[in-house]
Amino acid sequence: MPTISMFYGIVIYMYLVDNKRHHLPHIHTRYQGKKASISIETGEILDGEIPSTKLRLVQAWIEIHRENLMADWELATNNELPLKIPPLQ
Repeated sequence: MPTISMFYGIVIYMYLVDNKRHHLPHIHTRYQGKKASISIETGEILDGEIPSTKLRLVQAWIEIHRENLMADWELATNNELPLKIPPLQ
């Protein structure tokens, strides 16, 4: 579970070869014991929960870095380590 970014207490990561459960490009988030899977394409929660204020930060970050996230998704689904992506500032 490589971490690709961290900001405001939120950890963003991707699992390798994780395209079977949700069948769409997504990231995983962790914040104060809460976990969620979030779609890269729409920013919607696919599974789990995260506070709405933190979800909005993650959605803004996804919007900024969608192209890089899709490139990381391709790497991860091919069992390669995704690249780090700058945090939200």
